Amino acid sequence: MAPIVEIEHLTKKFGSRVVVDDVSFVVQPGTILGLLGPNGAGKSTVINMIVGLLRKTAGEVRLFGQVAEGNQELRKRIGMVPQELALYYDLSAEENVRYFGGLYGLRGKALKSATEDALKLVGLWERKKDKPATFSGGMQRRLNIAMGIVHQPEFVIMDEPTVGIDPQSRNYIMETIEQMRRDGKTLIYTSHYMEEVERLADTIVIIDQGKVIATGTEPELVNLVTAQKNILITVANPQAVILADIKQQPGVIKASLTATQLLITVTVESNDLNQLLLTLIQQSVVVNSVDQQQIDLETVFLNLTGRNLRDK
Repeated sequence: MAPIVEIEHLTKKFGSRVVVDDVSFVVQPGTILGLLGPNGAGKSTVINMIVGLLRKTAGEVRLFGQVAEGNQELRKRIGMVPQELALYYDLSAEENVRYFGGLYGLRGKALKSATEDALKLVGLWERKKDKPATFSGGMQRRLNIAMGIVHQPEFVIMDEPTVGIDPQSRNYIMETIEQMRRDGKTLIYTSHYMEEVERLADTIVIIDQGKVIATGTEPELVNLVTAQKNILITVANPQAVILADIKQQPGVIKASLTATQLLITVTVESNDLNQLLLTLIQQSVVVNSVDQQQIDLETVFLNLTGRNLRDK
């Protein structure tokens, strides 16, 4: 079966600044692709080019096997849930959803039924007569989702739909997305929360500074850094740490220091933790705890880029 989305060498420049740099990936039918990266990595720019809200500088976007540029009929098969809320606060929840359904050509009983289905999916049918101003931030996000999928699109893009909401609402949104996949929808889900992408995504694209730096399933990405391990050392007096001495130890790939923690990446073959601790003792560093971190997407990202996923 042909991919729902095919992105080839997608590039976007604003003047001389390259925001998206030669990005390529595909999204297979009935799957969720997680587009993972820190704020400002270029995720939103990529999806805005996919849906035609932003003109590309170079490259090609194909949707459902067709060139997307200028093809308005394809847009009806896409649902878009933007990062910024797009609500009419003087309308009820039901009226908001009905309005967007009408924009996609739904009328009469079809519009009524689609509106009910969308609100039930996000758990807001019982609040259909209430206005968004009375909703919590999480409920407003869920209403935003209902508005983006009321026309029952085959392919849905969600751009960081859990920004700034409470854990309960975040989990509800996760469950809604999982139900959409069970219903056969294809999704692109952008986030800078690696735990969301770990839970949802069949395939993951890690993007940083406008470039794709890794693509694969979670196990495939973890395999990229299995030759390495991270040792997290909590220290009481970080000002005493001399990173240059740590980096010179056998097997050390990189070392970084925060307010209270020393993160050291070493090769798997390097088992000389005692030598690292001895070096710290010689520097008069007070060690509070030592922990070997599990390899996860955050660790993958750190190893590939040298910085944490949520760095600004």
